[in-house]
Amino acid sequence: MRTYSNKDAIYAKVNSLTSIETELPFSYYSLPYCPPEDGVKKSAENLGELLMGDQIDNSPYLFRMNVNETVYLCTTAPLNEHEVKLLKQRTRDLYQVNMILDNLPVMRFTTQNGVKIQWTGFPVGYTPPDGGADYIINHLKFTVLVHEYEGSGVEIVGTGEEGLGVISDSDKKKASGYEIVGFHVVPCSIKHDPEVMAKHKRYDTLSPPISCPAELDKYQVIAERERISFTYEVEFVKSDIRWPSRWDAYLKMEGSRVHWFSILNSLMVIFFLAGIVFVIFLRTVRRDLTRYEELDKETQAQMNEELSGWKLVVGDVFREPDCSKLLCVMVGDGVQILGMAAVTIVFAALGFMSPASRGMLLTGMIILYLILGIAAGYVSVRLWRTIKGTTKGGDQFPGRLHVFILELLSSFLQY
Repeated sequence: MRTYSNKDAIYAKVNSLTSIETELPFSYYSLPYCPPEDGVKKSAENLGELLMGDQIDNSPYLFRMNVNETVYLCTTAPLNEHEVKLLKQRTRDLYQVNMILDNLPVMRFTTQNGVKIQWTGFPVGYTPPDGGADYIINHLKFTVLVHEYEGSGVEIVGTGEEGLGVISDSDKKKASGYEIVGFHVVPCSIKHDPEVMAKHKRYDTLSPPISCPAELDKYQVIAERERISFTYEVEFVKSDIRWPSRWDAYLKMEGSRVHWFSILNSLMVIFFLAGIVFVIFLRTVRRDLTRYEELDKETQAQMNEELSGWKLVVGDVFREPDCSKLLCVMVGDGVQILGMAAVTIVFAALGFMSPASRGMLLTGMIILYLILGIAAGYVSVRLWRTIKGTTKGGDQFPGRLHVFILELLSSFLQY
């Protein structure tokens, strides 16, 4: 938890550009956005973040706690053909810009068919329904929700990302300030006069406040030789939301809801159909066995020569299968994956894998998968011993498969 005092500087961060149309993420600075004055610096990432395609960098967006202002950021050089092509392509592929403030992703609200919908991130640009010109989002209206905090006996020494805190020895020490509990944005496209805007310096305050236009002719078009001016405004609003509840709004988003009714409905249908098949099969086998036991020995011998249907597999039940080594390895890996899924679901349900820890879910799954390799090896060797009667030759394959997976994963991350 991190508390801020009035006028404390807060820098937002940017994550990879993502799209619902494609699965390929791109770096934020692959587009002609304003870079930070001290250069782009990457944040430390865990294994899960790397595999998910997250690339968190610093950004030039600077806020001062409880200071409402409209700020000039920068004016780009004239766009060349390559930059125009990239901007149009990212706009039409519905790529979203993902920003982070105090470990909270930025959220925007849209209305579709009269229903208010919450989304994380904001679009790179806007393409009208007629498919004409493309327009870039170059003005952002941020709303930061803050909760006034008054602590006693606690000295906060960490950031929101690290989540560190130290309890002081004396109750005389106090930590009070403001906690960030919400981060919203309204994106706009505004045609600025580049000659006028270029006279400003970075972080100069603009007045009067900028309003988002409704007419397309006042939007900033994406075209060659165009110079784009980026601006933003921030407003701090006091909120009753407390720090432990600040992620509730993200968990209630449409894409994040768990449809328990659909899951239970599907499970009931599966169990019902499986039960019907099992009952039919059980009645058929029981009827045939009862009739077979009622016959005398002479008739039984005659029937054995005329066996048909499921009775033909009686002799194959304990026969050694083909590719028995592959069967043992696959059964062991199945146990490994099933155990990983079960333990991950339990840990997530108990709250050990918080959404505030990016990549923790995927990192935990990989670690659990590797640990449960012990169970996979045991099951594989046990099955091999059941088939062959000995453990010789069956204690290497699960280990070889795990080594191959680790080498493949290591090569991917190095690339």
